[in-house]
Formats: sequence, structure tokens, C-alpha cells
Amino acid sequence: MSVSNIVVSISKRMGKAIADYDMLQDNDKVIIAVSGGKDSLALLNVMLYRQSFIPINVELLAVHIDYGLPGFPTKRLIEYFQEKKIKYIVEKIDFLKEPNMENTNCFWCSWNRRKALFEIAAKLGFNKIALAHHMDDIVETILLNMFFNAEIGAMKPKQELFGGKITIIRPLAYETEEQIMRMAQKEGFDKIDEFDCPNKSSSKREMVKRIISDIGKINPAVKINIFRSLKNIKEDYLL
Repeated sequence: MSVSNIVVSISKRMGKAIADYDMLQDNDKVIIAVSGGKDSLALLNVMLYRQSFIPINVELLAVHIDYGLPGFPTKRLIEYFQEKKIKYIVEKIDFLKEPNMENTNCFWCSWNRRKALFEIAAKLGFNKIALAHHMDDIVETILLNMFFNAEIGAMKPKQELFGGKITIIRPLAYETEEQIMRMAQKEGFDKIDEFDCPNKSSSKREMVKRIISDIGKINPAVKINIFRSLKNIKEDYLL
């Protein structure tokens, strides 16, 4: 399989994250949640690449949760799955009989997508769900929890649910959004999903993203510092 240097580079960091958090074992059945955006398509591509040489047997299934939103290129996404020769499922959700994005928020979409993924995994006997959250997402979540929930917490790279029956994994945990964008442009999948959520610009996550970006102009290491902070707790200085 011929791959670009950026795919190999991201694959190496993905491999380290998988090893560090023991994300995959032999005979795992893994659903790859594919929204159609650059992050989930990067996850799909790199996991397919790694499947070609890793020394364990891992079954992959791409799953797209289709809200039926006007303008979303579901057909193009299906064609992409077929091009990649990966088994896939498109699960339709009755978003709203008359979709009105003003009545929804990021939590609503995320909760319903996650619920559908859990149901598919249980029905088909898949034990793991791979989500495309990367380092930027994790860092933003740390600050969101501090700013708005008065708690310290983040997205875990590996999280067992339902007594271990299903495990969420985030193989892109060590990857930055910037690198993923470079890969998307290089591999040509940055234009598959041009749908833009109307709530995006006003979301709390976008606000935190801008704050991190501004601090990054002064301290380029801000993302990795926040990411590493949860492993560097100074207990003597906690209240």
C-alpha cells in the first residue's frame, strides 16, 4: 500500500497512543465512527493503513450516523467507503421532522450519535468504538470543564463502558488538528464534507479554541502543556 509521509507520521503517533493505553487486542471488532469530517476520515484512513501491517487481527466497520440534514453529502461519503473497500453502515436518525438547528446544540447531537453507535455495537457484537477526537479536542474539553462545569476532567483515550462490554478508544489522542488538516489536504478528503453546522461559530468549544489559539501566539507549547497537565498533578497545591 502506497502512502504519503504524513500518513506514516500520524500512524506512528497513533501506534504510540494505542500502545500506551492498550487500546487494541487480537480479534477486536471495532466500529469507526465516521461523521464525514476531516478528523473521522483521517481516523478511518490511518486505521485502514495500520490494519495492513499490525500483527493482530482487528475487524473494522465504518459507521455513519445520518441525521438527514439538508446539504450533507451522504452519497459522497458512501462512495468514499466503497472506494476504500471497507464494510460500512449508514444509520439514519429522525433528526427532527422539520429540522431546526436552533433547537439543538452540540450535546444533543453528540448524545444521539453516541446512543446510536452503542446500539449498533451491541446488535452486531462489536466491542470497541473508535472516535476521532484528537489532542486539540482533549485540551479544549479540559478547559471547558474548568470554565463551565467547575471540575477537572478530560476525554480519556480509552474508556470502558457498560461493565467493559463496550470500550471507547481515541487513537488520535496524540495528534493535533493542524496535522490532521495537512493530511486531509494531502489525501484529498478535506472537501468531502463541506456542511457547516449553523451553531458552530457560537459554541463554547469554538470560543475556547480561539482562546488557546491566542495563547499559542505567545507560547507555542500551550496545547501539549495543557494535555500533559493531567499527568502532572501537584497534590500539595490542591484545595
